[in-house]
Amino acid sequence: MGVDKNPALIELLAYIQSTPNLEQQIDQVIAMHGLSQSHLHGYPHYNTTSSKGLSAHNKPAFLRLRESYNHRKEPLLLLVLLIFAFNNQMRFNAKGNFNLPVGKRDFNARLRRKLELFQARIEGDSFLCTDFRAMDLSTLSAKDFLYLDPPYLLGCASYNENGGWSVGDELDLLHFLERANHRGIQFALSNVIEHKGAKHSLLLEWCRAQKWHIHPLTYSYANSSYQTKHKHAPSQEVLVTNYASLMGVGNRGLSGA
Repeated sequence: MGVDKNPALIELLAYIQSTPNLEQQIDQVIAMHGLSQSHLHGYPHYNTTSSKGLSAHNKPAFLRLRESYNHRKEPLLLLVLLIFAFNNQMRFNAKGNFNLPVGKRDFNARLRRKLELFQARIEGDSFLCTDFRAMDLSTLSAKDFLYLDPPYLLGCASYNENGGWSVGDELDLLHFLERANHRGIQFALSNVIEHKGAKHSLLLEWCRAQKWHIHPLTYSYANSSYQTKHKHAPSQEVLVTNYASLMGVGNRGLSGA
């Protein structure tokens, strides 16, 4: 089961799951709005290179598509926006309108394959639109597994702007995981313990007190569109678990909050 309190995300996941010929529907929207199709024409067709990206060509069409989605709120339009948006992220303003700018990439061959695999992976899954604080842990057992990927308190990613995730939210989540642990439920929490020279003291102290396990993760964001004066400062993503080994967990049930 996938859980998130953003109704647009839950609606999108259900749409991806239930829609046959999804790639063709996406291509129809792309063609209708005049967005780039680099998998067919290559970058030279748009007077650009892979390193420069396609944002200059796609910006006018992307803004028209964004305006259309904000008026109609159709999940297919949101999916195409995510494909062409800055770092493929989802962000809404206080009025509920999608407000990310255009990104460098389009619906290329690599992304098409990823979407195909994702659609197959979520076949038969269920999705629930709720806040993690409203979840009833008594409905879960030691046979269940919780994976949580919250907004990172340490940092200012687009999904955590305008006070989207507070210290209070972080504390509530940590207490939620303590209650899950008391019920014998295994969990894994994605987070960051160091970012732009700052340390996530709250999370580190909680892990020490609870004797949780911190597993460092290594990812490359070389293709990211982010620009920051701290780009050479260390940033350490981790997976926090209440079990020692990462082996043998992949086949268990998965929930997100």
